[in-house]
Amino acid sequence: MDAIAYPLPNTSTDLTGQVALVTGATSGIGHRFARVLAASGARVVAAGRRRDRLDEVVAEIEGAGGSAVGVKLDMTDTSSILAGVDAAEAAFGTVTILVNNAGVPDAQRAHKMPIELIDRVFDTNLRGPYVLSCEIARRLIERKLPGRQINISSISASHYDGHGAALYSVTKAGIARMSEVLAVEWSRHHINVNCIAPGAFHSEMMEGMLERMGDFSGAMPRKRLGDPAQLDSSLLYLCSPASDAVTGTIIKVDDGQSPR
Repeated sequence: MDAIAYPLPNTSTDLTGQVALVTGATSGIGHRFARVLAASGARVVAAGRRRDRLDEVVAEIEGAGGSAVGVKLDMTDTSSILAGVDAAEAAFGTVTILVNNAGVPDAQRAHKMPIELIDRVFDTNLRGPYVLSCEIARRLIERKLPGRQINISSISASHYDGHGAALYSVTKAGIARMSEVLAVEWSRHHINVNCIAPGAFHSEMMEGMLERMGDFSGAMPRKRLGDPAQLDSSLLYLCSPASDAVTGTIIKVDDGQSPR
């Protein structure tokens, strides 16, 4: 078998020709990830529930010279998920990069959560991403195209301190395991599935937690919350040609916040 001629070093993050769908792109980490992928050459489908926010993201990307379209997508609604993929393809063609970022917190003790909230957290954080991952993969497999899927978990998937986010922790553990098993199933089709598990980073969700609990960053080893920019390199590595042999991996990026 002939050796493949890789560049030296093999570190390109050029995503020209790729179509990336980012869920939860209207705020926080998803908002940044959509702009990062566009800046690296991908055509970006920014997905979320808030049309006005989607328009803002698209305007930012296009203003910086990138290419983007906004698609309304509700992760709790199967028909909305499937329609969102159809809309993405109508705009840019087959989605080759999926970033499953959308998520909601529970912010309540497990025994106090109403069934409606339990359903919404499960649907948004785990069921929806699973359905979307499978739909994207199905289309790639039918067309014999390779792809990358990056699922956003949380350090809480492996570390829970008891402060009222039990179901969030459960669903994020599910996302991590989902990444591992789908990587095995789709490896033969050259679809890489990986996971990023951030610690406490600045985001819209985190701001809500700070309002409820106060600033807890002083108790962290480096006495700070992470900046979403510190996740860029992990995202681009998992999307880029450099990580061609990396699949089923969970990258923890928590600034030393959690016990090992």
